[in-house]
Amino acid sequence: MRTCFLQTPHLYFSHWTQADLPLARSLWGDPAVARYICARGVFTEEEIRARLELEIANQQDRGVQYWPVFSRPEEAFVGCCGLRPAGEAGVYELGFHLRPPFWGQGLAAEAARAVMAYAREVLQARALESGHNPDNLPSCRVLTHKLGFIRTGEAYYPPTGRMHPTYRLPL
Repeated sequence: MRTCFLQTPHLYFSHWTQADLPLARSLWGDPAVARYICARGVFTEEEIRARLELEIANQQDRGVQYWPVFSRPEEAFVGCCGLRPAGEAGVYELGFHLRPPFWGQGLAAEAARAVMAYAREVLQARALESGHNPDNLPSCRVLTHKLGFIRTGEAYYPPTGRMHPTYRLPL
């Protein structure tokens, strides 16, 4: 088992390392995932490597990342869920990217709740922000119905070249 720093009844969280490129490929290299977070609908090998490097750097420099998430007890790679600093002090962006075999099982909400508790208890965050591709209605339902985020508007998301709904949740 990998090093675990956070867990739920069905999941555990670890940290990305350079050795995780095959996992990163299985997530961000999957067209079903990439279509929601990339304008072209696919990421190049270089873009996947850069994304992995960004997550590793965020952990080193800021103490947060979109952490890799694994199932318990099987240890299957589910995807990632985590945080990035947002524009204001004490506010973080919450995000999750799951591999298609794990969609529709409630795991995005379970992972996000654990990250929300981490943000509140460990980071002493004041609020969380999030957004989603307007075509990704399941993510909208997770944010609003299951996690309690309130829609605040829309923002341009450069990786997709589209306006994305935005949300906020005071902690």
